[in-house]
Amino acid sequence: MAATKLSTVGNKISNKESLENNKNKQNSLTTDKIVYANNKIGLNDICADCTNIDKIYGVDENMNKTLRLSEIQQFYRGKNILITGATGFLGKILMEKLLRCCPGVDNLYLIVRPKRGKDIYSRVEEIFDDPVFDRLKEVMPKFRHKIEVIPGDCEAEGLGLSASDRQIIIEKVNIIFHSAATVKFDEHLRAALVTNVRAPLHLLKMAREMKGLNVLMHVSTAYSNSHLSYVEEKFYPCDADFDQLQNIVEKLTDREIDELLPKVLGSWPNTYTFTKALAEKELRENAGNTPLGIFRPAIVTSTAKEPLKCWLDNMYGPTGVAVGSATGILRVMRCDESVTADIVPVDYVVNCLMVAAANVYKAYKQSPQPREPLIYNYVSSVENRITWGDFVSQNMARIDKHPFSNAVWYVSVTLSRSPILIQIYIFFLHLIPAVLMDGLAVCIGRKPKMLKVYRKIHKFSSVLSYFCTREITFCNQRTRELWDNTSELDKQLFPFSMQEIDWSEFFEHYLVGLRRYLFKESDETLPAARIKWKRLYYLHQIVKMAFFVLVFYCLWSVLSDLWR
Repeated sequence: MAATKLSTVGNKISNKESLENNKNKQNSLTTDKIVYANNKIGLNDICADCTNIDKIYGVDENMNKTLRLSEIQQFYRGKNILITGATGFLGKILMEKLLRCCPGVDNLYLIVRPKRGKDIYSRVEEIFDDPVFDRLKEVMPKFRHKIEVIPGDCEAEGLGLSASDRQIIIEKVNIIFHSAATVKFDEHLRAALVTNVRAPLHLLKMAREMKGLNVLMHVSTAYSNSHLSYVEEKFYPCDADFDQLQNIVEKLTDREIDELLPKVLGSWPNTYTFTKALAEKELRENAGNTPLGIFRPAIVTSTAKEPLKCWLDNMYGPTGVAVGSATGILRVMRCDESVTADIVPVDYVVNCLMVAAANVYKAYKQSPQPREPLIYNYVSSVENRITWGDFVSQNMARIDKHPFSNAVWYVSVTLSRSPILIQIYIFFLHLIPAVLMDGLAVCIGRKPKMLKVYRKIHKFSSVLSYFCTREITFCNQRTRELWDNTSELDKQLFPFSMQEIDWSEFFEHYLVGLRRYLFKESDETLPAARIKWKRLYYLHQIVKMAFFVLVFYCLWSVLSDLWR
């Protein structure tokens, strides 16, 4: 099945409009300026934080207001870009940013697979219904003509591409962003190897055939070497060999793989970090002359500023902690309050990724002989550190202003790194309430579910606790140099310095983002949610008092018996 423009499936463009678009596109390739219709669109429409507009505007011979392209915008001008994982969290922001802030970009090729009964075009159209694309629709209403949807699957051999689509990619694509991955920490080894290692190797093989390739950026993770206490922007040893491991896995049953897993993982805590490290090693060994960059973001969370403040669409990592505590379900977690919570906003992650891609291209262009792929550690801990204690307290301090309508109890979170204490807390604060609530549900004829919910929570907490109880120090020298060498205009268009993040301001909007974008709760529901929240607060205090009275009574009874 050949690649298809989204505009031919959704909003079709007339022949006249298509000719006009092609004409404008050609003009954009021959000038360092972009002319906007009716002079209505300015830099503030494109990027939230740009203030020095007068410095970048010009006027052409027809007295049209023009917008001079920055260095990074010029790099993406006229480029065809392939994105894997475009339907994912990071992929959506990357796609939106490229279309909105790089007006000269040619086409975006998206490898998408059918899912849950929806074809690839329906999936992409559904993505564009998300409010995160509203700003793009205002700036560029007909952006769909730049979208090429390609049927494929990163879990399939050869990425599931047809011969014709593969040839189109080889002939036309200039830049590759590979962000597709399975991010489940406890993913089965068989599936993790296919998605996190085999897929990027297939992509690299295809990239080596591309005559016009500028750069291939592989999105890894800062925790690919989380078994180390100090992680620099360099490759680390990984003794496993993908081909050998793949051959072994193919011959074993799932149960046999599970039994073998501890030996395979070695020092790595889970299949996610292990396969990410293995992918880095294999890409390095097979890159050859391919301009390759390895981008390692830390814990990616909601947007900070653009295109919407604190937008997100998943409950991975710290978001799950915030949601669980804000709804009153999560009341205890194994976590060291003093350990760094290395969270990074997804819009800043994407900005750094885009600037890093241009830097990798420049480095390879200056040095034509084979060179070591450049690695970028993108973390917050070096310049703007917060701890897990800060993360929890910042959210708890604001939950009274922005309570969730679906809260079942008042917020009360206990953190401890002691495994023994955690089990005691779990018994009293999770299991006993769960049994009581399930018992009540049975009595009123409803299906019990809280014990099942807590089993999932405890599984999630046990996986996350590894990263919440270990301090890892990162070096991000290359990333900081990247920021220092970025032009002032590009710093406004593509901000990614974590030093500029005000965490207090970020968390002021974080819970609002969870309510609005994750739970689809409008601001009109806040008054009712606050009333419910007050009731839960009083109920929480009554239960606490009753518990202390019961404890006091028991102690008094025991002591009274001893005194007799």
